[in-house]
Amino acid sequence: MKTVCTAGTPANEWIFFTVSEGNLTFNTGAINGIMCGQRLERFVAFWTLVFIRMVTGLAGEGRSVWKKDPNFSPVSETQMFLYDTFPKEFLWGVGTGAFQVEGSWRKDGKGSSIWDRFVHSEFRDADSTDASSDSYTLMDKDLSALEFLGVTFYQFSISWSRLFPTGVVAAPNAKGLQYYNTLIDSLLYRNIDPVVTLYHWDLPLMLQEKYGGWKNESVIDIFNDYATFCFQTFGDRVKYWITIHNPYLVAWHGYGTGIHAPGERGKITTVYSVGHNLIKAHAKVWHNYKEHFQPYQKGMMSIVLGSHWIEPNKSEDALDVSKCQQSMERVLGWFAKPIHGDGDYPEELKKEFLFLPRFTEDEKKYIKGTADFFAFSFGPNNFKPPNTLPKMGQNLSLNLREVLNWIKLEYNSPRILIAENGWFTDSHVNTDDTTAIYMMKNFINKVLQAIKYDNIDVFGYTAWSLLDGFEWQHAYNIRRGLFYVDFKSEKKERIPKSSALYYKQIIRENGFFPKESTPSLQAQFSCDFSWGITESVLKAESVASSPQFCDSSLYLWNITGDGLLHKVKGVKLKTRPAQCTDFVSIKKQLDLLEKMKVTHYRFALDWSLILPNGDLSVVNRQVLRYYRCVISEVLKLNVQSMVTLYYPTHAYLGLPAPLLQTGGWLNKSTAYAFQDYAALCFRELGDLVKLWITINEPNRLSDVYNRSSNDAYRAAHNLLIAHAMAWRIYDEQYRSLQYGKVSLSLHSDWAEPANPYFESHSKAANRFLQFEIGWFADPIFKTGDYPATMREYIGFKNRKGLSYSSLPSFTSEEKRLIKGAADFYALNHFTTRFVIHEPQNGSQYEFDRDIQFLQDITRLSSPSRLAVVPWGVRKVLKWIKKTYGDIDIYITANGIDDQSLDNDELRNYYLGKYIQEVLKAYYIDKVKIKGYYAFKLTEEKSKPRFGFFTSDSKVKPSIKFYNNLISNNGFPADYSVCNPPNQEKRCSFCLFISQKKPLIFFACCLFSTLILLLTIIVFHKRKRRKRFKAKSIQHICFVF
Repeated sequence: MKTVCTAGTPANEWIFFTVSEGNLTFNTGAINGIMCGQRLERFVAFWTLVFIRMVTGLAGEGRSVWKKDPNFSPVSETQMFLYDTFPKEFLWGVGTGAFQVEGSWRKDGKGSSIWDRFVHSEFRDADSTDASSDSYTLMDKDLSALEFLGVTFYQFSISWSRLFPTGVVAAPNAKGLQYYNTLIDSLLYRNIDPVVTLYHWDLPLMLQEKYGGWKNESVIDIFNDYATFCFQTFGDRVKYWITIHNPYLVAWHGYGTGIHAPGERGKITTVYSVGHNLIKAHAKVWHNYKEHFQPYQKGMMSIVLGSHWIEPNKSEDALDVSKCQQSMERVLGWFAKPIHGDGDYPEELKKEFLFLPRFTEDEKKYIKGTADFFAFSFGPNNFKPPNTLPKMGQNLSLNLREVLNWIKLEYNSPRILIAENGWFTDSHVNTDDTTAIYMMKNFINKVLQAIKYDNIDVFGYTAWSLLDGFEWQHAYNIRRGLFYVDFKSEKKERIPKSSALYYKQIIRENGFFPKESTPSLQAQFSCDFSWGITESVLKAESVASSPQFCDSSLYLWNITGDGLLHKVKGVKLKTRPAQCTDFVSIKKQLDLLEKMKVTHYRFALDWSLILPNGDLSVVNRQVLRYYRCVISEVLKLNVQSMVTLYYPTHAYLGLPAPLLQTGGWLNKSTAYAFQDYAALCFRELGDLVKLWITINEPNRLSDVYNRSSNDAYRAAHNLLIAHAMAWRIYDEQYRSLQYGKVSLSLHSDWAEPANPYFESHSKAANRFLQFEIGWFADPIFKTGDYPATMREYIGFKNRKGLSYSSLPSFTSEEKRLIKGAADFYALNHFTTRFVIHEPQNGSQYEFDRDIQFLQDITRLSSPSRLAVVPWGVRKVLKWIKKTYGDIDIYITANGIDDQSLDNDELRNYYLGKYIQEVLKAYYIDKVKIKGYYAFKLTEEKSKPRFGFFTSDSKVKPSIKFYNNLISNNGFPADYSVCNPPNQEKRCSFCLFISQKKPLIFFACCLFSTLILLLTIIVFHKRKRRKRFKAKSIQHICFVF
């Protein structure tokens, strides 16, 4: 131990830091009688210890993990998926438990264990557990599986009762001894290190019946004798030993809840007594090995401690944080603090449970530090059943990185081996364990982040488990293996699951390499590229909000005390004609657009307001005037409008009421009504509009017409005809005069196979694209008919009796009408969907596709769970070009919801990454992208926050970021090739003058008035001065 002093404090006290075996503690004391050497030595010592504190932390500071930075960024690189490699010496392994996989419970002289009796007394179909994966007789198949993975170690447990049938060390069972010797030798021959667990829950039955199992301290010595035999027999070849696997579960579920063997549902005092004995048993074995075997065998030893993780309801609430700390101390701290801490139980545990057994001071010293590394288990057994966990009213979490940080801070930065990690699938899952891939990806990447960002010393990882086997209280109802085993088969082949293939890839690459993204590109879009902003339906004002300049009457207010305006009869004032700026909402729109600095503005008209009866019998001219005002005023800002005729949503179908009453889009007459509506809009607004969208996302109306698949297909059929008729009207009657372009916007998210190792997932992803995009795009841009794959798949399901869906057929005339009825491809893209093949039965549009979506938990996502997958937009753009030819493309909506009102960093990140991928598609892949429209201008109340402005028009920081992208026209290297010439700059000044005419006129009037007033004042002052002089002269003359 070494004591160091720092410089004196104002209170004339000294702060002492005591460093002992890696622990750092603080003490204060008076200066009296203490000499600490020179000031320089004190200074150096102080900062040395501050550095140690910063790097390693103090023991017992785990609660600081829950203290969140108020300025935390959602797009911090330290929080996102990390593409990097593990240290070169990192160990990759896989594990099993003897009882779970060995089988042969009566074979070759093996004795019974507590689990053998527990299974046969508590479980139905007990006979099915006898063979399990039968690793005892199929060792070669296990070894082949290990070689396939390429692991560096194999963590397995020895069946105590297979070596010593009664549990007491005597002459070992020869067949059992031969099995383990052969296994260890075979592993070493394949350059796989054995990591051997002495006890994984299968206590010999005789010890339970004779002594009461771990309730009796006598078992400690018997366990030590068994361990000694193992060290003597296998220790020359084993370098990593585990004494006990997850003692918390042994005590809590074996002697508390009773869901584990021996199945006792005893008092809480028994549970903690068992835990007490397990700790002492571990310590005794560790000292035994340390003193008698480690000097020449050079191995290391630990105990696997398992735990859950928990997050506070409110990280800023000290009480919630304290409850989380208590929860961790009750599970992990119960065993970790005596062994990895100070040799004793957590203080809170001792205060709460007065019956908790006590360690003597000698026992504390004996137990403290009895582990050469921290072996940690983090898997489903630590979370199930959830009602048995001390959650303390807080929230369970699977954040492995956080719990590793807690261990680091709580126990002085130990070396850590992840001794068990993985998740589970249902028993019916064979080799397609896709969810297990994503759980593994998440867990392993969290370990990598902990190593790279948090400086946590994790030196190995154990995937659990090698094989499907017996899963304790779940029996065979779940699977955890990387290799599938058919328990009913004779050969019990080890068939690699997709998780095995994925783990093999991680081991081979020693980490994660990006497969999809490419380096950032420094380039620009074409100089005529459209930079836009999208808004949904503009609700038109039927009456101008500022009519005072149009009304010639004079009013007096409150002349009778009633607070009302009263018209003065016979008085008429001079007025001016009505102006577009009389509409307050238009002024507001112009103000927002001016701040956006876009070149294009996309918004939608309200069909039901323009034609309330659904036909031309009643036309609301005031609403049409409003929309014309919007377009004309926006043009004064040098902003072109892209106008959407029909913008339905799931909540608001947007059809005039009479059309809704006659069936909406299920009735073909709606298509003809839409044609008339479109023709009216082209005629009234077309001279100002160069880009038209007929219908926004018709491929999403299946959410509305979801009574049956045939309803969805019929509605889509009529929507396609409606669009085509509108396009033909424009093409034949208006294009030659207005020179505009017309298309429809399709929701076009990319689909990626969730499991790259299964062809069925790739087919499902392609099927999604055909059902989602090809459903509308193929008839328009390709054949005039629905995709052949779509018809064939629905037909296949019909023949199987799984669906009664039927796609409508187009007549020859309709095919000619629809084919080619678009001037460009317009897409709304927001995310990438990870698709699973999932057969479904029923006549619904969603069921016909036979797909399910999987949420990749490793990816950055928005509050509405939109995954941020930038490379998806490039892929869908390339797919459109490949499928539909070299056509012009407009991205008519792209954006993400961001909860933040004052620092929407997520939106900035999203825009930067997605536009970068759009640029790659344009510059590298030669996709003819003509414009990009960010979604959206303003957010709506009580909905996901997609807007650049809040619902009350407050500016968000992302506007500035988007402004920069627009002004740079992309990501230029040094300079922009599209900088406007001087003339354009002068025109911009002229534009400013024209926009601010009223304000400038008012300022001029005010200035003129001031000048006039000053002139009058000066004139009167001079006049007074002359008068005064004249009077003075008269007075002088009078005197003389």
